[in-house]
Amino acid sequence: MDVQTARLRLLEISYEISRSILHRLKPVFRQNRVTSTVFIGIETVTKKPLFNCKMCGQCILHSTGMVCPMNCPKNLRNGPCGGVRQNGNCEIQPTMKCVWVRAWDQSKKMRNHQKDIYTIQKPLDRRLTGTSAWLNDIHSSTR
Repeated sequence: MDVQTARLRLLEISYEISRSILHRLKPVFRQNRVTSTVFIGIETVTKKPLFNCKMCGQCILHSTGMVCPMNCPKNLRNGPCGGVRQNGNCEIQPTMKCVWVRAWDQSKKMRNHQKDIYTIQKPLDRRLTGTSAWLNDIHSSTR
């Protein structure tokens, strides 16, 4: 197993454990200003450096090979725009690898969420931008 695959699998396991714990502790994590501030802070210091998270409040990293789709210049959440260059780079930012090419490649290396990339995602709810994706998930704001 190469280093990138090992990293992806570690992130996938971390996601699954965190999500399980958070759902079990749902009654403790009421949505209020203090809890939101704490969770937003934690997400900012963890997800921004690891995934260049844009804090959309509706995280689908596990469905996209741990690649944040909001890094796509067009903010596409359901696959590439059709303007992917032959070398796999973005049509808007030619020096950048297409977010969805990366997501596709990386999702194939995941163990439990490998097929999640086929899931059609709901449109982004811009009202949740800047909120905690973890709190939104455990309180089902994004479902």
